[in-house]
Amino acid sequence: MTEQAPDDAAPVVIDAHTFFTTKRHSRAHRLADGHARRAVVPLASHATPPPMTHRPDSLGILRSQESSREPALIPLRYARMAESPFAFLRGAAAVMASDLSRVPRSDLNVQLCGDAHLANFGMFASTERVLMFDMNDFDETLPGSFDWDVKRLAVSMAVAAQSNGLKDKDARKAARACVASYRVTMAKLSDMRTLDVWNARLDVDTLLARLTKSSLRKATVKASDKSRRSTTDSALLKLTEVIDGKRRFRSDPPILTPVPAQEFDDVVDRFGPVYEDYLRTLQVDRIALLAKYSFVDIAHKVVGVGSVGTRAIVLLLESGDGEPLLLQVKQANPSVLEPYLGASRFDNAGKRVVVGQRVMQAAGDPFLGWTKGSKEPIHDFYVRQLKDMKGSIEVALLDKDGLTDYGRVCGAVLARAHARAGDASLVYGYLGDTEDFDEAVAEFSMAYAALNAADHGELVASIMGA
Repeated sequence: MTEQAPDDAAPVVIDAHTFFTTKRHSRAHRLADGHARRAVVPLASHATPPPMTHRPDSLGILRSQESSREPALIPLRYARMAESPFAFLRGAAAVMASDLSRVPRSDLNVQLCGDAHLANFGMFASTERVLMFDMNDFDETLPGSFDWDVKRLAVSMAVAAQSNGLKDKDARKAARACVASYRVTMAKLSDMRTLDVWNARLDVDTLLARLTKSSLRKATVKASDKSRRSTTDSALLKLTEVIDGKRRFRSDPPILTPVPAQEFDDVVDRFGPVYEDYLRTLQVDRIALLAKYSFVDIAHKVVGVGSVGTRAIVLLLESGDGEPLLLQVKQANPSVLEPYLGASRFDNAGKRVVVGQRVMQAAGDPFLGWTKGSKEPIHDFYVRQLKDMKGSIEVALLDKDGLTDYGRVCGAVLARAHARAGDASLVYGYLGDTEDFDEAVAEFSMAYAALNAADHGELVASIMGA
């Protein structure tokens, strides 16, 4: 669709010969390269909505994902997506990826989240036990054009505003503020030292200090209080019970389904090599830490909206003193972006997710790793800690000003994530100091919100007619 981007655009692996023989371009050079890109892909072109001619059927795209999911859980996935246009947008990353492939793109590459809607931003604990605010879902991560993430985030702002009953002008304002914040933050990052960009992060206390009295501040306080209570101990009370003196996962199908007693030994035997493969992806100190725990129980757990139907396993571990640790082993499929941006360079989709998260997230999960299943058909998985001070802001609590402010926060966080593996100067050179990009993406967001609402209506109609 567009010409090849400048060489500095892609977060590629550099071999030793390149490292020792290639000089990195200066900031001024990269700014100029970004600015020159406008002649190929004008900023105003980002307002272009997906052409309706020959547009693939959205429900057909969703159904094409069913083969990698548990058949019994597919109706639950569609039921969750049918709850609202925003819920549909959350589950329809594959649909939007198809649409984005049919509109102009800058081809200035960064590590994309791939599913950068506002509900995929949230709170979690750093290894230093500081409550952070950052992106927290990387199932679709892949290198690609930075504007794909920006558009998905801006669209989610518009759709969320409409779901909150706000007027279209307020929805557009929230989308526009999000994009403007991304652009302004990228300008600041462009002027920072390279290591300072890499180390930049946002903790919740700093975020609260910046917020005035508003619905966003109130929602952030509520979310942070809840996050600090959302520990392994609290999850233990919710997810497990003590039976005959032994702690086991509760039975709450289809959300939480323990392994039947008659299958338990066989499942554990098959899971042993899977766990060993996971350990090989960790740093030695993390392996030493996990060695202080022993296995107690295993269960299947339904997660998310778009992820419903993919295989997700929870592990209960305990130290010798009964201290709990919960791990989640989650199925990783090829990114929904791969049909349009090319296959991942990693042969394990779990590794793709982990590497993308490590690149984009300022403070990562110490137990993040990947593995491969042992039962046919073989699936890839990634592993992470479950319920470690994780939480999110309830968007439904935000009024028009609060949602606009939240858009600004998320836009800034996305820019920081992109700048870690991408090039802030190259992207800023393209965006510039005018509001042209902000206006274009805001216009795109409103057009796509209408398209998403129509797709949601088709899903609801298909369910009602079933």
